[in-house]
Amino acid sequence: MNVLSGITVVDITQNVAGPFCSQLLGDLGATVIKIERPGTGDDTRQWHPPKWGEESATFLALNRNKKSLCIDLDSPEGQEIVHDLCKDADIFIHSLKPGSEESRQLGYEKLSEINPSLIYAAISAFGDKGPMKNKPGYDPLIQAYSGIMSLTGNQGDDPVRVGVSIVDMATGMWSLIGILTALHQRNETNEGCKVSNSLLETGVAWVNLQLSNFMASGNLPKKLGTGMATTVPYEAFKTKNDDQWAIIAAGNNRLFKNLCDALELQELVEDERFKTNSVRVQNRYELRRIIEEKTTQYEVDDLARVLAEFKVPCSPINTLDRVYSNEQVNALQMIRPIEDFRVEDFKVVDLPFRINEERASIRSLPPLLGEQSEEVLASLNYSKEKMEQLKSKKVIQ
Repeated sequence: MNVLSGITVVDITQNVAGPFCSQLLGDLGATVIKIERPGTGDDTRQWHPPKWGEESATFLALNRNKKSLCIDLDSPEGQEIVHDLCKDADIFIHSLKPGSEESRQLGYEKLSEINPSLIYAAISAFGDKGPMKNKPGYDPLIQAYSGIMSLTGNQGDDPVRVGVSIVDMATGMWSLIGILTALHQRNETNEGCKVSNSLLETGVAWVNLQLSNFMASGNLPKKLGTGMATTVPYEAFKTKNDDQWAIIAAGNNRLFKNLCDALELQELVEDERFKTNSVRVQNRYELRRIIEEKTTQYEVDDLARVLAEFKVPCSPINTLDRVYSNEQVNALQMIRPIEDFRVEDFKVVDLPFRINEERASIRSLPPLLGEQSEEVLASLNYSKEKMEQLKSKKVIQ
Protein backbone atom coordinates (compact mmCIF):
# COMPACT_ATOMS: atom_id res chain seq x y z
CA MET A 1 0.00 0.00 0.00
CA ASN A 2 1.92 3.02 -1.25
CA VAL A 3 -0.78 5.70 -1.37
CA LEU A 4 1.64 8.21 0.24
CA SER A 5 4.58 7.36 -2.02
CA GLY A 6 6.55 10.54 -2.71
CA ILE A 7 5.63 12.09 0.66
CA THR A 8 8.58 12.82 2.97
CA VAL A 9 8.18 13.02 6.75
CA VAL A 10 10.69 14.53 9.18
CA ASP A 11 9.92 12.89 12.51
CA ILE A 12 11.17 14.26 15.84
CA THR A 13 9.06 12.13 18.17
CA GLN A 14 9.76 9.41 20.69
CA ASN A 15 8.00 7.03 23.08
CA VAL A 16 4.63 5.84 21.67
CA ALA A 17 2.14 8.39 20.31
CA GLY A 18 4.38 10.19 17.81
CA PRO A 19 6.28 7.12 16.59
CA PHE A 20 2.99 5.25 16.10
CA CYS A 21 1.73 8.14 13.97
CA SER A 22 4.88 8.26 11.83
CA GLN A 23 4.91 4.47 11.48
CA LEU A 24 1.37 4.64 10.10
CA LEU A 25 2.54 7.24 7.58
CA GLY A 26 5.42 4.95 6.62
CA ASP A 27 3.06 1.98 6.31
CA LEU A 28 1.02 4.05 3.84
CA GLY A 29 4.10 4.60 1.70
CA ALA A 30 5.70 7.81 3.00
CA THR A 31 9.47 8.15 3.48
CA VAL A 32 10.00 8.77 7.21
CA ILE A 33 13.26 10.23 8.53
CA LYS A 34 13.39 9.59 12.27
CA ILE A 35 15.63 12.02 14.11
CA GLU A 36 17.08 10.64 17.35
CA ARG A 37 19.44 11.78 20.08
CA PRO A 38 23.05 10.70 19.56
CA GLY A 39 24.08 7.97 21.97
CA THR A 40 20.69 6.94 23.34
CA GLY A 41 18.09 7.56 20.65
CA ASP A 42 14.38 7.14 21.23
CA ASP A 43 13.58 6.35 24.88
CA THR A 44 11.82 3.14 23.85
CA ARG A 45 15.14 1.66 22.74
CA GLN A 46 15.73 1.24 26.49
CA TRP A 47 12.22 0.01 27.33
CA HIS A 48 13.01 -3.61 28.12
CA PRO A 49 12.49 -6.35 29.12
CA PRO A 50 11.28 -7.89 27.01
CA LYS A 51 13.88 -7.86 24.29
CA TRP A 52 13.41 -9.43 20.88
CA GLY A 53 16.85 -10.65 20.03
CA GLU A 54 19.03 -7.89 21.46
CA GLU A 55 16.53 -5.05 20.99
CA SER A 56 13.53 -3.56 22.74
CA ALA A 57 10.33 -5.22 21.55
CA THR A 58 8.52 -1.91 22.15
CA PHE A 59 10.85 0.01 19.84
CA LEU A 60 10.56 -2.67 17.17
CA ALA A 61 6.75 -2.48 17.35
CA LEU A 62 6.63 1.26 16.62
CA ASN A 63 9.42 2.10 14.19
CA ARG A 64 9.28 0.15 10.94
CA ASN A 65 9.48 2.00 7.61
CA LYS A 66 11.81 4.67 9.01
CA LYS A 67 15.37 5.87 8.52
CA SER A 68 17.29 6.74 11.70
CA LEU A 69 19.33 9.94 11.66
CA CYS A 70 21.12 11.01 14.87
CA ILE A 71 21.28 14.77 15.42
CA ASP A 72 22.01 16.95 18.46
CA LEU A 73 19.04 19.31 18.26
CA ASP A 74 20.55 21.62 20.87
CA SER A 75 23.36 22.58 18.49
CA PRO A 76 22.92 25.26 15.79
CA GLU A 77 24.47 22.88 13.24
CA GLY A 78 21.94 20.19 14.14
CA GLN A 79 19.07 22.63 13.80
CA GLU A 80 20.41 23.66 10.40
CA ILE A 81 20.28 20.02 9.26
CA VAL A 82 16.60 19.87 10.21
CA HIS A 83 16.00 23.10 8.30
CA ASP A 84 17.66 21.56 5.25
CA LEU A 85 15.49 18.45 5.57
CA CYS A 86 12.33 20.53 5.85
CA LYS A 87 13.01 22.55 2.70
CA ASP A 88 11.68 19.71 0.55
CA ALA A 89 9.72 17.72 3.14
CA ASP A 90 5.95 17.43 3.18
CA ILE A 91 5.34 16.73 6.87
CA PHE A 92 7.18 17.63 10.07
CA ILE A 93 6.12 15.91 13.32
CA HIS A 94 7.44 16.63 16.78
CA SER A 95 6.54 15.73 20.36
CA LEU A 96 8.75 18.32 22.03
CA LYS A 97 7.44 20.13 25.09
CA PRO A 98 5.57 23.29 24.02
CA GLY A 99 8.07 26.13 23.84
CA SER A 100 11.17 23.96 23.47
CA GLU A 101 10.62 23.66 19.71
CA GLU A 102 10.82 27.46 19.47
CA SER A 103 14.03 27.57 21.48
CA ARG A 104 15.53 25.05 19.04
CA GLN A 105 14.49 27.11 16.00
CA LEU A 106 11.99 24.40 15.07
CA GLY A 107 8.72 26.25 15.67
CA TYR A 108 5.89 26.47 13.18
CA GLU A 109 6.67 30.05 12.11
CA LYS A 110 10.33 29.24 11.42
CA LEU A 111 9.73 26.04 9.46
CA SER A 112 6.74 27.38 7.52
CA GLU A 113 8.92 30.32 6.46
CA ILE A 114 11.47 27.82 5.14
CA ASN A 115 8.74 25.74 3.42
CA PRO A 116 5.27 27.35 3.13
CA SER A 117 3.71 24.08 1.95
CA LEU A 118 4.97 22.11 4.99
CA ILE A 119 2.39 20.38 7.18
CA TYR A 120 3.58 20.90 10.74
CA ALA A 121 2.21 18.43 13.31
CA ALA A 122 2.75 18.99 17.03
CA ILE A 123 1.95 16.34 19.65
CA SER A 124 2.04 17.30 23.32
CA ALA A 125 0.85 15.95 26.66
CA PHE A 126 -1.57 18.61 27.92
CA GLY A 127 -1.83 20.77 24.79
CA ASP A 128 -0.12 23.97 23.72
CA LYS A 129 -2.45 26.33 25.63
CA GLY A 130 -3.52 26.72 29.24
CA PRO A 131 -1.74 26.57 32.62
CA MET A 132 -0.50 22.97 32.18
CA LYS A 133 0.89 23.27 28.67
CA ASN A 134 4.50 22.78 29.83
CA LYS A 135 3.88 19.77 32.03
CA PRO A 136 5.09 16.34 30.89
CA GLY A 137 2.59 13.55 30.48
CA TYR A 138 2.41 9.85 29.72
CA ASP A 139 -0.45 7.50 28.96
CA PRO A 140 -1.31 6.54 32.58
CA LEU A 141 -1.15 10.17 33.73
CA ILE A 142 -3.65 11.17 31.07
CA GLN A 143 -5.87 8.16 31.76
CA ALA A 144 -6.03 9.54 35.29
CA TYR A 145 -6.38 13.23 34.42
CA SER A 146 -9.03 12.78 31.70
CA GLY A 147 -11.27 10.63 33.91
CA ILE A 148 -10.72 7.34 32.06
CA MET A 149 -9.27 5.75 35.18
CA SER A 150 -12.26 6.81 37.27
CA LEU A 151 -14.42 4.61 35.01
CA THR A 152 -12.15 1.58 34.81
CA GLY A 153 -12.36 -1.46 37.09
CA ASN A 154 -14.90 -2.69 39.61
CA GLN A 155 -16.70 -0.60 42.21
CA GLY A 156 -14.65 -0.43 45.41
CA ASP A 157 -11.41 -1.63 43.81
CA ASP A 158 -8.18 0.34 43.62
CA PRO A 159 -7.73 2.52 40.48
CA VAL A 160 -7.01 0.51 37.34
CA ARG A 161 -5.26 1.62 34.15
CA VAL A 162 -6.69 0.40 30.85
CA GLY A 163 -4.30 -2.43 30.00
CA VAL A 164 -3.23 -1.10 26.59
CA SER A 165 -1.68 2.30 25.85
CA ILE A 166 -5.04 3.51 24.63
CA VAL A 167 -4.32 7.25 24.93
CA ASP A 168 -0.90 7.05 23.27
CA MET A 169 -2.05 4.89 20.37
CA ALA A 170 -5.20 6.92 19.78
CA THR A 171 -3.23 10.17 19.85
CA GLY A 172 -1.08 8.76 17.06
CA MET A 173 -4.25 7.91 15.13
CA TRP A 174 -5.86 11.33 15.68
CA SER A 175 -2.64 13.02 14.59
CA LEU A 176 -2.64 10.88 11.45
CA ILE A 177 -6.24 11.89 10.71
CA GLY A 178 -5.30 15.56 11.12
CA ILE A 179 -2.25 15.17 8.88
CA LEU A 180 -4.19 13.37 6.13
CA THR A 181 -6.86 16.07 6.30
CA ALA A 182 -4.16 18.74 5.98
CA LEU A 183 -2.65 16.91 3.00
CA HIS A 184 -6.05 16.92 1.32
CA GLN A 185 -6.41 20.64 2.00
CA ARG A 186 -2.91 21.30 0.63
CA ASN A 187 -3.89 19.61 -2.61
CA GLU A 188 -6.51 22.35 -2.99
CA THR A 189 -4.52 25.36 -1.73
CA ASN A 190 -0.83 24.36 -2.06
CA GLU A 191 -0.39 25.78 1.44
CA GLY A 192 0.77 24.02 4.56
CA CYS A 193 -0.73 24.36 8.03
CA LYS A 194 -0.27 23.39 11.66
CA VAL A 195 -1.94 20.28 13.10
CA SER A 196 -2.06 20.19 16.91
CA ASN A 197 -3.02 17.25 19.08
CA SER A 198 -2.41 16.24 22.68
CA LEU A 199 -2.79 13.21 24.91
CA LEU A 200 -5.29 15.13 27.03
CA GLU A 201 -7.53 15.99 24.07
CA THR A 202 -7.51 12.32 23.09
CA GLY A 203 -8.36 11.27 26.64
CA VAL A 204 -11.30 13.67 26.84
CA ALA A 205 -12.52 12.46 23.45
CA TRP A 206 -12.47 8.87 24.75
CA VAL A 207 -14.89 9.74 27.59
CA ASN A 208 -17.34 11.33 25.14
CA LEU A 209 -20.27 9.03 25.98
CA GLN A 210 -19.78 9.10 29.75
CA LEU A 211 -19.21 12.86 29.78
CA SER A 212 -22.36 13.39 27.71
CA ASN A 213 -24.34 11.20 30.12
CA PHE A 214 -22.98 13.25 33.05
CA MET A 215 -23.85 16.55 31.37
CA ALA A 216 -27.36 15.27 30.70
CA SER A 217 -28.03 13.83 34.17
CA GLY A 218 -25.61 15.48 36.58
CA ASN A 219 -24.76 11.99 37.89
CA LEU A 220 -21.19 10.74 37.98
CA PRO A 221 -20.83 7.35 36.30
CA LYS A 222 -19.85 4.42 38.49
CA LYS A 223 -17.25 1.78 37.85
CA LEU A 224 -19.00 -1.21 36.34
CA GLY A 225 -16.14 -3.58 35.61
CA THR A 226 -16.92 -5.06 32.21
CA GLY A 227 -20.49 -3.72 32.23
CA MET A 228 -22.19 -0.83 30.47
CA ALA A 229 -24.14 1.90 32.25
CA THR A 230 -26.86 2.03 29.61
CA THR A 231 -27.33 -1.60 28.49
CA VAL A 232 -27.90 -4.86 30.40
CA PRO A 233 -26.83 -7.67 30.12
CA TYR A 234 -23.66 -6.41 28.50
CA GLU A 235 -20.70 -7.67 30.52
CA ALA A 236 -18.50 -10.60 31.53
CA PHE A 237 -19.88 -13.73 33.18
CA LYS A 238 -18.05 -16.53 34.96
CA THR A 239 -17.96 -19.97 33.39
CA LYS A 240 -17.23 -23.42 34.77
CA ASN A 241 -13.51 -22.74 35.22
CA ASP A 242 -12.74 -19.91 37.63
CA ASP A 243 -10.15 -18.35 35.31
CA GLN A 244 -12.33 -18.36 32.20
CA TRP A 245 -14.92 -15.69 31.51
CA ALA A 246 -17.16 -14.79 28.61
CA ILE A 247 -18.53 -11.43 27.51
CA ILE A 248 -22.23 -11.52 26.64
CA ALA A 249 -23.64 -8.50 24.79
CA ALA A 250 -27.42 -8.77 24.59
CA GLY A 251 -27.93 -5.15 23.62
CA ASN A 252 -31.66 -5.17 22.80
CA ASN A 253 -34.88 -7.00 23.68
CA ARG A 254 -34.59 -9.44 20.78
CA LEU A 255 -31.11 -10.51 21.83
CA PHE A 256 -32.19 -10.74 25.46
CA LYS A 257 -34.96 -13.15 24.43
CA ASN A 258 -32.42 -15.18 22.42
CA LEU A 259 -30.16 -15.32 25.47
CA CYS A 260 -33.02 -16.51 27.67
CA ASP A 261 -33.90 -19.19 25.12
CA ALA A 262 -30.28 -20.36 24.92
CA LEU A 263 -29.91 -20.63 28.70
CA GLU A 264 -33.43 -21.99 29.28
CA LEU A 265 -34.49 -18.90 31.18
CA GLN A 266 -37.58 -18.11 29.12
CA GLU A 267 -39.50 -16.97 32.21
CA LEU A 268 -37.28 -13.87 32.44
CA VAL A 269 -38.63 -12.45 29.18
CA GLU A 270 -41.99 -11.57 30.77
CA ASP A 271 -40.61 -10.88 34.23
CA GLU A 272 -41.51 -7.28 35.13
CA ARG A 273 -37.99 -6.75 36.47
CA PHE A 274 -36.40 -7.58 33.10
CA LYS A 275 -38.97 -6.94 30.33
CA THR A 276 -37.22 -3.83 28.97
CA ASN A 277 -33.67 -2.56 28.94
CA SER A 278 -34.56 0.30 31.30
CA VAL A 279 -35.72 -2.04 34.05
CA ARG A 280 -32.87 -4.45 33.36
CA VAL A 281 -30.45 -1.57 34.02
CA GLN A 282 -32.20 -0.93 37.35
CA ASN A 283 -32.05 -4.62 38.31
CA ARG A 284 -28.70 -5.47 36.78
CA TYR A 285 -27.21 -7.27 39.78
CA GLU A 286 -30.15 -9.63 40.28
CA LEU A 287 -30.23 -10.41 36.56
CA ARG A 288 -26.52 -11.03 36.57
CA ARG A 289 -26.86 -13.48 39.46
CA ILE A 290 -29.56 -15.46 37.63
CA ILE A 291 -27.65 -15.61 34.34
CA GLU A 292 -24.39 -16.55 36.02
CA GLU A 293 -26.04 -19.55 37.71
CA LYS A 294 -26.42 -20.87 34.16
CA THR A 295 -23.14 -19.75 32.59
CA THR A 296 -21.10 -21.43 35.33
CA GLN A 297 -22.43 -24.76 34.10
CA TYR A 298 -20.51 -24.38 30.81
CA GLU A 299 -16.89 -24.43 29.71
CA VAL A 300 -16.20 -21.05 28.14
CA ASP A 301 -15.89 -22.29 24.54
CA ASP A 302 -19.01 -24.40 24.92
CA LEU A 303 -20.94 -21.39 26.20
CA ALA A 304 -19.77 -19.31 23.23
CA ARG A 305 -20.84 -22.08 20.84
CA VAL A 306 -24.31 -22.45 22.39
CA LEU A 307 -24.95 -18.70 22.39
CA ALA A 308 -23.74 -18.43 18.79
CA GLU A 309 -26.39 -20.99 17.80
CA PHE A 310 -29.01 -18.61 19.20
CA LYS A 311 -27.32 -15.58 17.56
CA VAL A 312 -26.35 -14.00 20.89
CA PRO A 313 -23.13 -11.92 20.66
CA CYS A 314 -20.59 -13.59 22.93
CA SER A 315 -16.83 -13.92 23.21
CA PRO A 316 -14.40 -15.67 25.53
CA ILE A 317 -12.02 -13.26 27.25
CA ASN A 318 -8.93 -14.40 25.40
CA THR A 319 -5.38 -14.22 26.62
CA LEU A 320 -2.85 -13.08 24.02
CA ASP A 321 -1.61 -16.61 23.33
CA ARG A 322 -5.15 -17.45 22.20
CA VAL A 323 -5.31 -14.28 20.11
CA TYR A 324 -1.98 -15.13 18.48
CA SER A 325 -3.18 -18.58 17.42
CA ASN A 326 -6.78 -17.57 16.73
CA GLU A 327 -8.24 -18.83 13.46
CA GLN A 328 -10.12 -15.60 12.70
CA VAL A 329 -7.18 -13.33 13.50
CA ASN A 330 -4.98 -15.42 11.24
CA ALA A 331 -7.59 -15.53 8.48
CA LEU A 332 -7.38 -11.73 8.45
CA GLN A 333 -3.55 -11.97 8.33
CA MET A 334 -3.15 -9.35 11.05
CA ILE A 335 0.13 -10.87 12.26
CA ARG A 336 2.72 -10.88 9.49
CA PRO A 337 5.92 -12.92 9.69
CA ILE A 338 9.05 -11.16 8.40
CA GLU A 339 11.96 -13.04 6.87
CA ASP A 340 15.58 -11.99 6.51
CA PHE A 341 15.64 -9.54 9.41
CA ARG A 342 18.36 -9.26 12.03
CA VAL A 343 15.81 -10.37 14.68
CA GLU A 344 15.06 -14.07 14.36
CA ASP A 345 11.41 -15.12 13.91
CA PHE A 346 10.33 -11.47 13.72
CA LYS A 347 6.64 -10.65 13.21
CA VAL A 348 4.66 -7.43 13.01
CA VAL A 349 1.07 -6.50 13.80
CA ASP A 350 -0.25 -5.16 10.51
CA LEU A 351 -2.46 -2.17 9.71
CA PRO A 352 -6.08 -2.80 10.76
CA PHE A 353 -7.50 -1.89 7.33
CA ARG A 354 -6.99 -2.85 3.69
CA ILE A 355 -7.20 -0.95 0.42
CA ASN A 356 -7.93 -3.33 -2.44
CA GLU A 357 -6.94 -6.16 -0.09
CA GLU A 358 -3.52 -4.60 0.58
CA ARG A 359 -2.28 -3.69 4.05
CA ALA A 360 0.95 -1.98 5.15
CA SER A 361 3.80 -1.44 2.74
CA ILE A 362 6.70 -2.82 4.76
CA ARG A 363 9.71 -1.55 2.83
CA SER A 364 12.15 -1.39 5.73
CA LEU A 365 12.27 -2.70 9.26
CA PRO A 366 13.04 -0.81 12.49
CA PRO A 367 16.45 0.83 12.09
CA LEU A 368 19.50 0.61 14.30
CA LEU A 369 20.38 3.88 16.00
CA GLY A 370 21.76 6.25 13.34
CA GLU A 371 21.75 3.50 10.73
CA GLN A 372 20.88 5.87 7.85
CA SER A 373 22.58 9.06 9.07
CA GLU A 374 25.10 9.19 6.22
CA GLU A 375 22.52 8.13 3.63
CA VAL A 376 20.13 10.93 4.61
CA LEU A 377 22.85 13.59 4.78
CA ALA A 378 24.25 12.49 1.43
CA SER A 379 20.78 13.05 -0.05
CA LEU A 380 21.11 16.67 1.14
CA ASN A 381 24.47 16.90 -0.70
CA TYR A 382 26.53 16.93 2.50
CA SER A 383 30.09 15.93 1.61
CA LYS A 384 32.06 13.23 3.42
CA GLU A 385 34.27 15.96 4.84
CA LYS A 386 31.26 17.87 6.16
CA MET A 387 29.85 14.73 7.78
CA GLU A 388 33.17 13.94 9.45
CA GLN A 389 33.32 17.51 10.75
CA LEU A 390 29.80 17.19 12.23
CA LYS A 391 30.71 13.84 13.78
CA SER A 392 33.81 15.30 15.39
CA LYS A 393 31.61 17.99 16.98
CA LYS A 394 29.15 15.30 18.08
CA VAL A 395 26.37 17.03 16.14
CA ILE A 396 25.59 13.74 14.38
CA GLN A 397 26.35 10.11 15.03
